[in-house]
Amino acid sequence: MSAVVTPIPGAEPRRTGLKVLVRGLEVRAAIGVYDHEHGRLQPLFLDVELDLGAAPVRELSDTLDYDAVAAIARDLAAGEHIALVETFAERVALACFDHPRVQAVRVRVEKPGAIAAAAAAGCEVTYCR
Repeated sequence: MSAVVTPIPGAEPRRTGLKVLVRGLEVRAAIGVYDHEHGRLQPLFLDVELDLGAAPVRELSDTLDYDAVAAIARDLAAGEHIALVETFAERVALACFDHPRVQAVRVRVEKPGAIAAAAAAGCEVTYCR
């Protein structure tokens, strides 16, 4: 036997937010503070979460799509040597704010092999407008 659900008057669904996600993106970057880390590329794994607010997305120009997020990370990884994963994460996050719809961003960067016997070491940074 199923129960009848009576809708609450005036309780129409409304959008409260929209997030764009990129998870587990692998890039190879010149990164690290130690001498043995200079002159070689190392893998980094990124998770990026963008909060675009509640406004509707009807066209690609209304969003920062995941291909653009991946391009930001790849371009930064292909650039100059960066000492810290924290710096890399901050640069990715701040580059995402070039799109006016981005209200908040969270970037997690993991560097596998950074610590023996650990799956990865890394950081997570968040920014909001």
